[in-house]
Amino acid sequence: MDLKDAEKYYASIGFSRRTGFGERPALLIIDCNHGCSDPAVSPMAISMDAEIKNIRRLLDLARSKGFPVVHTTVVYTDERFRDGGWFIKKVPSLEVLRPGSKESQIVPELAPRAGELVLEKRFPSGFYGTNLHSYLTACQVDTVIVTGDSTSGCVRATVVDAVSSGFRVVIPRQCVADRVELTHVVNLFDMDAKYGDVMDVGEVVAALERLPASRTAR
Repeated sequence: MDLKDAEKYYASIGFSRRTGFGERPALLIIDCNHGCSDPAVSPMAISMDAEIKNIRRLLDLARSKGFPVVHTTVVYTDERFRDGGWFIKKVPSLEVLRPGSKESQIVPELAPRAGELVLEKRFPSGFYGTNLHSYLTACQVDTVIVTGDSTSGCVRATVVDAVSSGFRVVIPRQCVADRVELTHVVNLFDMDAKYGDVMDVGEVVAALERLPASRTAR
């Protein structure tokens, strides 16, 4: 079964419906740090220059509209990496993500501004072990736009937790990246079928431009 046949099959059994945008979106930028997004710094990093440019396009628009912006990075503070549990045992490349390391710092093209939440996480999902859910609720957010890397890992984990937490989910396909094209394509397909709407970045821009600027106090 190829991807087109899989899409038809899923649609025939009641998957892949559109959930669309609400009225109060937030932009999530997942793990666009040097360790994960800058091959010049880390061998585990994903080459994603084009994706970072597209994320910046959404970031500029979200800032101009006053929509909440959340950045995540990964930082391990325990000297024996016990705060990473079995995840860091499975992926020991993550050990470079230490407090103050360049690898843990967000790339300059997407550097956070004052007032934007920056979360340090230990595990794949941006929700797990963080205050992301409560922050989004306080901001009265109903839709999260999930960008960053990797599509099959931390992006997907965040997407699953977002929909499980009661948010509409949008994944701009040109704003997420993975180390392997196969896992990227398959996970975009699967997220679109089950958890959120995978859309072209131009569609996301158009939807955001139609929304009024945020009046939510932060």
